[in-house]
Amino acid sequence: MKIGIVGDGIAGLTSAIALAKRGFDVTLIGPGIRKSNSYLAQAGIAFPVLEGDSLEAHVLDTIKAGKYINDREVVWNVISKGSEAYDFLLSLGLKFEASETEGGHSFHRVFTIKNETGKHVTKLLYLRARELGVNFVRGKVDELAIKRGKACGVFVEGEFLRFDATVIASGGFSGLFRFTAGSPDNTGLLIGDALMKGAPARDLEFVQFHPTGYIGKNGVFLISEAVRGAGAKLVTDEGERFVNELATRDIVARAIYRQMQNGKKVFLDARGIENFKKRFPQIYAFLRKDGIDPSRDLIPVSPIAHYTMGGITVDLWYRTPVKNLYAIGEAMSNGFHGANRLASNSLLECIVSGLEVARTIARERPRCREVKEPLYHGYELGDVDPLRELLWNHAGIVRSAKTLGEGLRKLEGIEADPRLKLLARGVLECALAREESRGSHYREDFPVMRKAFERPSFFDGRCRL
Repeated sequence: MKIGIVGDGIAGLTSAIALAKRGFDVTLIGPGIRKSNSYLAQAGIAFPVLEGDSLEAHVLDTIKAGKYINDREVVWNVISKGSEAYDFLLSLGLKFEASETEGGHSFHRVFTIKNETGKHVTKLLYLRARELGVNFVRGKVDELAIKRGKACGVFVEGEFLRFDATVIASGGFSGLFRFTAGSPDNTGLLIGDALMKGAPARDLEFVQFHPTGYIGKNGVFLISEAVRGAGAKLVTDEGERFVNELATRDIVARAIYRQMQNGKKVFLDARGIENFKKRFPQIYAFLRKDGIDPSRDLIPVSPIAHYTMGGITVDLWYRTPVKNLYAIGEAMSNGFHGANRLASNSLLECIVSGLEVARTIARERPRCREVKEPLYHGYELGDVDPLRELLWNHAGIVRSAKTLGEGLRKLEGIEADPRLKLLARGVLECALAREESRGSHYREDFPVMRKAFERPSFFDGRCRL
């Protein structure tokens, strides 16, 4: 059986290893591991494995951060497999250096390696996948090949590759916003493609903005939450502290946004952290390149689009409504994160979903019988920047019926890939339909949570709440 995996981040690599171990012929397609958001992940992975911690505590922290619309069965399922995910990494020879506390966590369960955790994990997974004979194809998937409700492969730069099962592990759509620390290629193209071909999306309105992005001369970079965990403080240009730095990301991001709206500049004061260079080498190197010495200088920060809770709708076993099509990692949504992702739960989800989807495929043994080559649409991607500007301005950190309605009207006049336009419309329409503020979704015209909206949203061309 031939299995195709789209995306060479931690979710895709984990599933490739787990499937190859089961004897499947696995092909992994991606731009290269260094271009994945997984590789850029700094802080760590949340594992409830230390003495004094518990599954229940981690579950409760996740649901509290998700503002109570998480699918509780999914939350328990993922977190209960945390020890398996931890053991999986240790079995490959990975060694964590420390466990830290991040915003929203009640315990120091975030395991890190030099605050470059993603880089170290990704490299190790890549080497193991190579050893197991996984086929790597460097390239970009243009489209999913779906015929009569069944996935039968993908098109890579126009060439049809047939697979018995296709796993989407291509990441989220934070790259569809103007400022993001992730890969600008993470526009959610295959989420939009799946949406057009019969796989609904879930919770598209929930977009997490990381509070402490750094927009400098050499690009956009993330100042990890672990820096605040180590004692850095958020201050205005007047030296005033204005927020609990370890509150969840939505609260901190909005607090910074409000200060900026009032004409103030916001800085991260990390001057009290000893051995900053040793503890955060990646961040230190980037800042020094821009002439900032964190041991002496304040670091200017601004919220940036970071993580998308929404994605392709999947069930507990990572199956989409399209036969033979699965989705894992940030590309999918099953209610684990709810309205706001708890810090460092993303890489946990990547590993758990990668291991779990391999079990699902091994159990179901999907088959894609020989078919004539499906229709290739050859969409023109066009200029993505107008969509990025539109979503940043009209579906950003603070929203309202006015801004969202204006965004929908402007969207009609933008020339862009229809799949990205559909995805952007889903974000705007679901944000407009959710007349409350919950987690990462904040409506200034409905500034409180409302019991009537304590449920997920689904989008299949129309938002259903």
